Amino acid sequence: MNPVKVGILGLGTVGCGAVNVLRRNLDEITRRAGREIQVVAAAVRDLQRARACATDGIRLTDDPMVVAQDPEVEIVLELMGGTGLARECVFAAVTAGKHVVTANKALIATHGNELFKLAQDKGVVVAFEAAVGGGIPIIKAIREGLSANRIEWLAGIINGTGNFILTEMRDKGRAFEDVLAEAQALGYAEADPTFDVEGIDAAHKLTILASIAFGIPLQFERAYTEGISKIAPEDVAYATELGYRIKHLGVARRTEQGVELRVHPTLIPQRRLIANVDGVMNAVLVRGDAVGPTLYYGAGAGDEPTASAVLADTVDVVRALTSDPNNRVPHLAFQPDALQDLPILDIEDIETAYYLRLEVLDKAGVLADVTSILAEQNISIEALIQKDDLSDADTVPVILLTHCTREGAMNRAIAAMEALSSVQAPLMRIRVESLA
Repeated sequence: MNPVKVGILGLGTVGCGAVNVLRRNLDEITRRAGREIQVVAAAVRDLQRARACATDGIRLTDDPMVVAQDPEVEIVLELMGGTGLARECVFAAVTAGKHVVTANKALIATHGNELFKLAQDKGVVVAFEAAVGGGIPIIKAIREGLSANRIEWLAGIINGTGNFILTEMRDKGRAFEDVLAEAQALGYAEADPTFDVEGIDAAHKLTILASIAFGIPLQFERAYTEGISKIAPEDVAYATELGYRIKHLGVARRTEQGVELRVHPTLIPQRRLIANVDGVMNAVLVRGDAVGPTLYYGAGAGDEPTASAVLADTVDVVRALTSDPNNRVPHLAFQPDALQDLPILDIEDIETAYYLRLEVLDKAGVLADVTSILAEQNISIEALIQKDDLSDADTVPVILLTHCTREGAMNRAIAAMEALSSVQAPLMRIRVESLA
């Protein structure tokens, strides 16, 4: 049987990783796919630049549209990233009747609905395992392995940069800015780290996970995002004292009112397995009604971990080349006409517990004022730490851990507390999830 011809858009870190893994494991991959897979063309930004992979037998071009529309290419691997030229090339490839494998979470999260509709009309597959969790097969696990379950909720550490920063802050007591600079020097964070540290990258991934978990359209614009740049070393220390660890968590939960879709710093009980995922590693915890909680852990980025997912998708596409398009695994797990447009809840309507850190004047009656405000909003306190003043400062820190309450009530309470002359605004608020 003739080999399947593949074209790659982008021979950077992941693109070269895919070439290297394919060539190293060609026999094993061929045994699994049933046909040999050959990379015959690749688009690169600079034709003269040295590569981290051998390019013999691969036609190189600096025009990605040439590869996307190459009549010899049956499967296009889009590894460029972004939603500009990459989007144009992917849509062109699908329009030309080619299957696409992509690691582009931003493309899927923001344009996936129209892309999957076009792919369905053309009878081709758009595979995107590598878009979430690097080498962790989380898409396949939810879409296929848990297909008998009603997924109740999922929570994930799905950005390695943020997890590295919070791990260093906890283990070494370092400040956010200091660790961020090291992450940039190590190549974990970009020169502009906004996508990583402010939750945008994680929100792209969470949007995809929620869609395949709950059978809803992709709705990135409705995801609530909050970054980690305001987390202070003292917050990390107080969380530890209370028996928690701070993680930058993506949470998607199905409720009777709709779907929660949120990314933010979160206190997690340190006894939970996911609370002990450190460094640049990723993990996703998924709870199904039949199977209960399942945890998926591994490298969330890197050349060969991501290439592992890209090539696994490529093998799946090769297996499906001769199958009836109507009998393939649906892109978003549920049949296209069975997706439900459930409401995405506003952040004010979610319910969770909270960690609060206040700087208050060191005088009598302040704590009573604070607890009175919480009581007015029916917010009960689970734990309280009031630090003694060991310096000449006029203020002391007060740390509160509340029981579960609605975010809107907490916002009203925070506004009232910050209006007190004895509270030095703004106070610090971090959500708490038990993940029980």
